[in-house]
Amino acid sequence: MNIKIVYQGNSAEIVEKKSRFIADIFSVSSEEEALQILEKVKKKYWDARHHCWAYAIGDEQVQERCSDDGEPSGTAGKPILEVIRGNEIHNVLIVVTRYFGGTLLGTGGLVRAYTQAAQEGIAASTIVTKTQGYKVKIQTDYTTLGKIQYLLGQKGVQIIDSVYQDNVEIFVYISKEEETVLQRDITEVTNGQTVVERIEECSFANVEGQMIQFDN
Repeated sequence: MNIKIVYQGNSAEIVEKKSRFIADIFSVSSEEEALQILEKVKKKYWDARHHCWAYAIGDEQVQERCSDDGEPSGTAGKPILEVIRGNEIHNVLIVVTRYFGGTLLGTGGLVRAYTQAAQEGIAASTIVTKTQGYKVKIQTDYTTLGKIQYLLGQKGVQIIDSVYQDNVEIFVYISKEEETVLQRDITEVTNGQTVVERIEECSFANVEGQMIQFDN
């Protein structure tokens, strides 16, 4: 299962008719954690008029909540939640803090402002696709090494480590769906002279070209 998550949250700010909208993006794993972070944001921006928010928690059975925090119903929390849904991000909390600038924006203006602020916050954050799969060791000899490296390159599988001794050990991450196919293809190109061994089940992601393993 592949899901998009916040690897590194960030903040962004927009100004609409002198009102400031500050979006803060967080990775969260539970409702309790989300509410604790929300309280910290409220303390940080203690003098702001509104702290509107939305979260989506869970990999499969996603739990969603949102709040307008005093803004007209449906103009803040729901638009933020729709940004989360539209980007298909899991385990995320977005808080948009508003400093009122003295000019009423109307319902349409509020929806646009909260939507834009949430989108800018996500754009400023690092969002990655977390994949459920395995860390795999491929053990081969030097005569078939080039074939395996070529095959992995064709499949877009990044080598995370290599050990060169009497034989070569190559370590990769592979999704659960692709593991059987990879093992079959490696067996074919090396005439069965390569050992493919599952090391551990894990989740992983490509973060700016570097493979990162997560604690399950």
